[in-house]
Amino acid sequence: MTAAVALPLRPPAHQVSPRAVLWWRLRALVTLVLLAGPQAVLLAVFGGGPGWLVATALATTAVVAAYAVAVPPLLYRIHRWEVTPEAVYTLSGWLVREWRIAPISRVQTVDTQHGPIEQLLRLATVTVTTASARGPVRIRGLDQDAAAELARTLTETTQATPGDAT
Repeated sequence: MTAAVALPLRPPAHQVSPRAVLWWRLRALVTLVLLAGPQAVLLAVFGGGPGWLVATALATTAVVAAYAVAVPPLLYRIHRWEVTPEAVYTLSGWLVREWRIAPISRVQTVDTQHGPIEQLLRLATVTVTTASARGPVRIRGLDQDAAAELARTLTETTQATPGDAT
């Protein structure tokens, strides 16, 4: 039987890529188009439409625009990640912050994902699947090259770590 390793409780050391701010803003713009777009089409088709439709279109635009201006810089300051020989650490969220620590011995798979906007900005998301009911650990907004190197390093580290990841 092996003794449990005490993991240090400290914020993760690395920030995501500065381009992640633009990525989060562009995602907000896509949300705006999906939410306000149909309202704008109805307003154009009906030549103004009812007052409530104008009000909801303006409110939607104002809320999403405020989010796009205020939240991405906060996300950039908050989102952190780090990988040590013992664990993968992440800190994320702006309204509800989530701090995850996944021991290396529990890592089962490491994946990288590149959505359309991420590809445009040369960003990626690294997903670390563990033997946890809480689900995978995701590190979003990484530079594409840093994500590939992180996936390579994690794969090597987990292969060298004894245990069956359960």
